[in-house]
Amino acid sequence: MKLGIVGLPNVGKSTLFNALTRAGAECANYPFCTIEPNVGVVAVPDERLEKLAEIEQPDKVIPTTIEFVDIAGLVKGASRGEGLGNKFLSHIREVDAVVHVVRCFDDPNVVHVDGSVDPIRDIEIINLELIFADLESLEKRLERVKKQAKSGNKQTLAELSFLERVKEALEQNIPARSLELTDEEQDIIKHLFLLTSKPVIYVANISEDDLISGEENEYVKKVKEYAAKEGAEVITIASRLEAELSELAEVEKKELLSEYGLKEPGLDKLIKSCYRLLGLITFFTLESKQVRAWTIKKGTKAPQAAGKIHTDFERGFIRAEVMDYEDLVAHGSQHAVREKGLLRSEGKEYVVKDGDVILFRFNV
Repeated sequence: MKLGIVGLPNVGKSTLFNALTRAGAECANYPFCTIEPNVGVVAVPDERLEKLAEIEQPDKVIPTTIEFVDIAGLVKGASRGEGLGNKFLSHIREVDAVVHVVRCFDDPNVVHVDGSVDPIRDIEIINLELIFADLESLEKRLERVKKQAKSGNKQTLAELSFLERVKEALEQNIPARSLELTDEEQDIIKHLFLLTSKPVIYVANISEDDLISGEENEYVKKVKEYAAKEGAEVITIASRLEAELSELAEVEKKELLSEYGLKEPGLDKLIKSCYRLLGLITFFTLESKQVRAWTIKKGTKAPQAAGKIHTDFERGFIRAEVMDYEDLVAHGSQHAVREKGLLRSEGKEYVVKDGDVILFRFNV
């Protein structure tokens, strides 16, 4: 699963990416510093994995991961090829969700591509460019479907009606993700590959001074009001502080967090929120002196979850032996959970739950 970090030039995208990945992506005070997207694989912080490691004392602990892509900054007119226009848009098409970074701080030493700080204007510049790009691709699809609809086919007529509804919404500056869709419509829109259909999370990039004050500045309030209209989440982060935290040892990191009155890095909140945004959950395996977390989509059944480990596990699936994370922590060992009769044997129709600890039985 890929999350694309987007925003206008110079809002802190690469700083945030560096903090997330420590990948050393170039970060500079001028537009289009990032041209080719930087890609980084990030471990998903999970206190449960740490607790399981305490219980099992394994040789190896492997967290689940999520991929972030730092995409070039966008400017007004990108849908017509301005700036890095088409490149930027093609990179967004390749991600599963969007992390939209918005500048919510004043600093005369950091130039703004439009000369002033206005988060709503910045958000709308990007959203409008994505809408313009979607309208262009939708028009092409509409032309084809209109010709096919002349046959009177009910399915084609239904698709035509839906496409016209999406077009009308886009023309009113409403992103496709804001539409309420039936299962059939969701299937249609999935194959349209619309940029505005991708789920989004807004990152309000603030200064360290705002963190110290403990109060939301007016910029952040405006972003939250805007995001609420489309049901999107807003995470407030001081990206420069997060970049500093990412370079520190654990003890120093805790001390710096304490100075700012924070319980955890903002990045941890962001990663967890992105994980939820993509509809992902985690299950765990404990074997061969290894504690490991695995990522699956919510609603995945046991054989398909087994297939995440190895295709042979799915093909030869017999059953899943499942224990609840809470039971394992409460009783202190796998042996104790079995003795209490809390280990369950689940079949092919079992839907894996977040936090399940599973041993798969299979035969190939």
